[in-house]
Amino acid sequence: MSVAPLDEGRRRAVIENLKPQVDGGRFPIKRAQGEAVVVEVDAFADGHDVLRCLLRCRNEKDPAWLEMDMRALANDRWRGEFTVSDIGRYRYTVTAWVDHFLSWRHDFARRTDPSDIATALLSGAELVAAAAQRAGGDDAARLTALHAALAGENALAEKSGIALSEELGRLMARYPERGLASDFSSEHGRELVVVVERARSRFSTWYEMFPRSAAPQAGRHGTLKDCAARLPYIAAMGFDVLYLPPLHPVGRINRKGRNNVLQADPDDVGSIWAIGAAEGGHKALHPELGTFEDFQSLLAQARALEIEIALDIAFQCAPDHPYVQQHPAWYRHRPDRSIQYAENPPKKYQDIYPFDFESSDWLALWQELKSIVEFWIAQGVAMFRVDNPHTKPFPFWEWLIGEIKRDHPEVIFLSEAFTRPKVMHRLAKLGFSQSYTYFTWRNTKQELIAYFTELAHSEGREYFRPNCWPNTPDILPATLQFGGRPAFIARLVLAATLCSNYGIYGPAYELIERKPIAPDSEEYKDSEKYQLRHWDLAHPDSLSEFIGRVNRIRRENPALQNDWNLCFLAVDNDQMLCYAKVGEDLSNIVIVVVNLDPHHQQSGWVELDLVQLNIPEDASYQMYDLLSGACYLWHGPRNFVMLDPAVTPAHVFQLRRHLRTEQDFDYFR
Repeated sequence: MSVAPLDEGRRRAVIENLKPQVDGGRFPIKRAQGEAVVVEVDAFADGHDVLRCLLRCRNEKDPAWLEMDMRALANDRWRGEFTVSDIGRYRYTVTAWVDHFLSWRHDFARRTDPSDIATALLSGAELVAAAAQRAGGDDAARLTALHAALAGENALAEKSGIALSEELGRLMARYPERGLASDFSSEHGRELVVVVERARSRFSTWYEMFPRSAAPQAGRHGTLKDCAARLPYIAAMGFDVLYLPPLHPVGRINRKGRNNVLQADPDDVGSIWAIGAAEGGHKALHPELGTFEDFQSLLAQARALEIEIALDIAFQCAPDHPYVQQHPAWYRHRPDRSIQYAENPPKKYQDIYPFDFESSDWLALWQELKSIVEFWIAQGVAMFRVDNPHTKPFPFWEWLIGEIKRDHPEVIFLSEAFTRPKVMHRLAKLGFSQSYTYFTWRNTKQELIAYFTELAHSEGREYFRPNCWPNTPDILPATLQFGGRPAFIARLVLAATLCSNYGIYGPAYELIERKPIAPDSEEYKDSEKYQLRHWDLAHPDSLSEFIGRVNRIRRENPALQNDWNLCFLAVDNDQMLCYAKVGEDLSNIVIVVVNLDPHHQQSGWVELDLVQLNIPEDASYQMYDLLSGACYLWHGPRNFVMLDPAVTPAHVFQLRRHLRTEQDFDYFR
């Protein structure tokens, strides 16, 4: 029979079931600057003694711990919180011990027999004397004086008042006996970590465009200068991130033609994800786009409009990429010693060579890929959308992101992994700041409620930050193909209000591009992945003004800048979806109603929880539609809503508890 070491055996406090943590602390949780980390834990001991439980946290750059008392809930559950102010990494843990002074005072307050009180005061005086030895300066002197008063000849009533005084409680809490404290990190083998990222990791609005299609004239290859000229248009729509697909030279060997045909014509521009040619590879710009001076000018002009440039990281090569000749060991070879091109049967990508991460030269490959990211960071880029990360090993991403964020904690990585759920979640755990989602294929009321409830309220929210896209260059979903303009409006409202990070692939989205290359296909016809396109941004049917209104609503309503405050509301029609986002202290409440049927008018009764919203049951309240400017007077928990998709398929209401001005009443006259 083994016996625990003496000190360990005397530690009576038990600490378990601490949340939040990811996989037992194997991975960090995530927060953005200024957010709170709310920690809960089970902490208890044998018997009836009183426990003291502290939450401890520190920035990894600071060796000193901050400590704060946790609040007892029910059933031995405790809660505490701390706010993360700086980007980087914080550590946190919980410590607890049987506090003999608190236990003594708890029992003392219940004593009634004078002889019991007198004896107990002597025991309490000893505890105070011990605390005086641990204290220093004025506090030590004051505790010594209080000890003398408790142990002296004063009247029992006077000494009892001292024993239960706020002053004594405060001083004893400052100098507790913690020699037998239990610590969660010691018991479970690790301190827990929170990675803190910029506020933009939590709230961002992305716009994707192809620079080579940015020319104002049809038939001309666009440039970075053309991108800069389009920035005011993008800013007017309210986007704060401009994501640019690969800007590198495009391979010529096995170049794909329009609509992904195998044989390219001489003037075909190829796929920009076939990276590398004689002009250079991942650290070069396509010559027709311009120079690095043009790129710096684009960054500066974007910053002036409060837009951040995000670049694509695609770790793959065209057959004529310089790496292919310089490092043939980095690729998988077929039996005839030719390099294996990428494929996902039945799809074949003859113009792309994937890296072989099982190569014997894997370490040099890792270092070179890291240097690509560092190169673009040095150019001034701090946001990256990573192409197909699920086709590269997990250890590589954990190493790469860890290395980059150690030196550049401001960098944000978006994972473009439309794959199996566990793979997507693993990538998020490994360090990706944001992740693409299945929103693109979630269309019914039941699907949307189930999926966004999972995103907002499951334990995965501690590390998986969703970024919702209704379309991408690779995905033209069926709901957009057949739903027309109402579907584009509804899906945009859903993405922008269900999720605090969202994006669109434009100008295809605002110009309602919806022709597939074939029936039952999600590929765009005449996709600009393979050819230049010219977009008529001034087209009268453009959704650009509407998109700008939605993004302005997002900026002006803090409730829409968080994912965890989502609450679905009952509405008695399966074609209508209703949900609320509630700001802190009920200061900002947004309620969204969407008609999911793009072809027919739908109506239903919406039910609100008036108690949760702090609205008196007999009160009227105003629902101000931020999309149309119309006001509606609601009363009670159930109210009628009707939406005609030919007019508008959505309401984005701001709830106002009182009619504020005479002008407000004009809406009802």
